Amino acid sequence: MLTEKQKTFFEKLKEIYGKEPLPSFEKIAQEFNFKHKNSIWQYFNKLKEADLIREINNKFFINPDMFGAILFDSPVKAGFPSPAEDSIERRVSLDVMFNIDAPSTFMFKVSGDSMIDLGIYEGDMVIVKRCSVASDGDVILACVDGDYTLKTFRKKSGKVFLEAANKKYPLIVPERELTIFGIVTGVVREV
Repeated sequence: MLTEKQKTFFEKLKEIYGKEPLPSFEKIAQEFNFKHKNSIWQYFNKLKEADLIREINNKFFINPDMFGAILFDSPVKAGFPSPAEDSIERRVSLDVMFNIDAPSTFMFKVSGDSMIDLGIYEGDMVIVKRCSVASDGDVILACVDGDYTLKTFRKKSGKVFLEAANKKYPLIVPERELTIFGIVTGVVREV
């Protein structure tokens, strides 16, 4: 069990340094206004015992399981109320779920309604893994004849075209060029 001071110290470490390797005891002591780096060493020992901090290759890191939201494994019905069930909880991080930490992953905000039948709406944040090739059925970010678009990649009988997920939009057949920037791996929506 951690004391309140130790919990506060840990939360401050997490907030300031996140997933980066933690700096030297001396630097932390300076930033946290401690007179002696020995105090930091004592905090670290307690946090290591509680598995909140891990040492890897002589560097300290905050346990990655401490980041992200808590996911309760029992589903919640959106229809009529039902009795609450026991549930197992675990921490999930969008960074881990969608591999966002990878340098090849980026996000952008959707504009327009051409993908609503796939549940992608205006204002959603789309997570894209950078790549230059796609398979039939992948939702991609592409540049078609100089214009950027988010559509479903289609390849049939050797012909390539892009398909909207809204019947009011026509198929897009590239006339000059089609550059694929990446494949959509997830969608995040603020409520």
